[in-house]
Amino acid sequence: MVRSTPVTKRKLLIVEDDAGLQRQLRWAFEAYEVFTASDRASALEAAAVERPPVVVLDLGLPPDADGPSEGLATLEALLDLLPDSKVIISTGQSDRDHAVQAVASGAYDFYQKPVDADILGLIVDRAYQLWSLEEEHRRLSGSRADRHIAGFLTANAKVEAVLDRVCDVADSNMSVLIYGESGTGKELVARGIHALGARKDQAFVAINCAAIPDQLLESELFGHEKGAFTGAVKTTAGKVEMADRGTLFLDEIGDLSLPLQAKLLRFLQERVIERVGGRRPITVDVRVISATNQSLSEGIASGDFREDLYYRLSEFAVPIPPLRERGQDAMVIANQVLRDMARELHRPVRGLSDDALAAIAAHTWPGNVRELQNRIKRALVTAKRRTITAVDLELAAPSEKLAHETLQEARARAERRSIENALAISGGNISNAARILKVSRPKLYDLLHIYDLKP
Repeated sequence: MVRSTPVTKRKLLIVEDDAGLQRQLRWAFEAYEVFTASDRASALEAAAVERPPVVVLDLGLPPDADGPSEGLATLEALLDLLPDSKVIISTGQSDRDHAVQAVASGAYDFYQKPVDADILGLIVDRAYQLWSLEEEHRRLSGSRADRHIAGFLTANAKVEAVLDRVCDVADSNMSVLIYGESGTGKELVARGIHALGARKDQAFVAINCAAIPDQLLESELFGHEKGAFTGAVKTTAGKVEMADRGTLFLDEIGDLSLPLQAKLLRFLQERVIERVGGRRPITVDVRVISATNQSLSEGIASGDFREDLYYRLSEFAVPIPPLRERGQDAMVIANQVLRDMARELHRPVRGLSDDALAAIAAHTWPGNVRELQNRIKRALVTAKRRTITAVDLELAAPSEKLAHETLQEARARAERRSIENALAISGGNISNAARILKVSRPKLYDLLHIYDLKP
C-alpha cells in the first residue's frame, strides 16, 4: 500500500471500467486524492478539471473493452491535454505487446494485472517523485518562461539564478563570455542568448577555434579574396562576415593564437575586417559570444592570452558549473534524455533501475551532460531489458566506487542521501520527510543546514 498520508494529498486519476477494481485501487491509494473514470470522456473531463500529476490507465476501455484501441486513444488524448503528467498503463498478461507500444507512445510505465498494491504503489510513488523534480524545474524557469534557455535542463536554484541573469542581458548588445568544463552546455546558452535577443531573426554563426588549424583559421574567420593563397579559387566570405547583423559564437576562444587574438581585438574595436589577401575594409555589425573551458586568467598570467581582448570579450561573464556540482540535475537530465532518445530510437524502454539512479547520483561526470547523453544513448542501443541498469550505463555501483572512503564520510554520504530521498518522496514537505526519517522537525532543519539542502 501507498505510504504515509501527506498534509496536502497528491492527486491520482484512475481510469478503470471495473467498479470493483476501482474501489480496490481507491483503498490502496488512500494517501492520494483519488479520482476515477470509466471511459475516455469521463477521464478527459476529470483530467481537465483536476490536472493530476499521475494517471493509472487501463488499456481495455469501452467500447473496446477486449482490445487496446480505446485505451491507446485515451492515452494519446491524455498526453495531449497533460503532456507533463505520468501515465501508467494497466494491462493483462496477453496485452504486454500493446503495453510496450503504449510506453513507446509516451506512457511512463506499465504493470500487469492482477493488481499487487505494493508494486503498483511503488510505481506510482516513483512517477510522482519524477513529476515533482520536473515540476520544480518548470517552476524555477516558468516565472520567466518567455525568457527560458531552450534545451538547458536544470532543477538547481543556483544554476537557474545564473540563467536568469543571462536572460537579463540577452536583449542587449553586450559581449558575453561563457566559461565552464566541456560538455556543460555552453553552446546551448549561447544559442539561447541569441534566441532571446533582438537579433534572433538573423544568423547565428558558430566556429570552434580549437577545431581548425591555425593557418586556416584566419581565412575561416575573416574570409579571403580569390588568389590570396594556393587553392583560393574564388572570393569567400568568412564567419564574421556571414554573421553580419546576427550573432558570432567563438567556441574555445582560449585556443586562439596570439596573432589572431590581435586581429580579433582590432575587429572588436573598429567593427571592420579585411579578407585575407584583400585591401577593402568591410564593416560588420555582429554580437560576439565566446566560450572557453580554460582559465583565461591563467592564460593572461602566462602571456598566452591578451588581457585587453579578455575585457572586450567578457563585458558579461557566465559561469556554467559542472554537472557534479548541480545536485539532482543528473537524474532530472537522465530521465528526460532517456525519454527523448527512446522515442527517437523507437526503443520501448521503461525507465532507469534503482542501481542506475544510484550510480548516476554517485558518478562525478567528468564529461558532464555530454557524457551522460552518450552513456544513455549507448545503453538504449545495447540494453537487453526494458529498464536501464548501472551495467547498461557502464557505471560502477556506488558501493564499488566508494570502497576507500572513511567511516565518517560514509555516514555523512548516507545521511545526506537519506534526507534527499525523504524530501523527494514527500514532495518537499518537511513534516512528512521528518516522519519518514523518524526525526523531529527541528532536527531535520538542523540537518538541512548542515548539508546545505533546501526543501
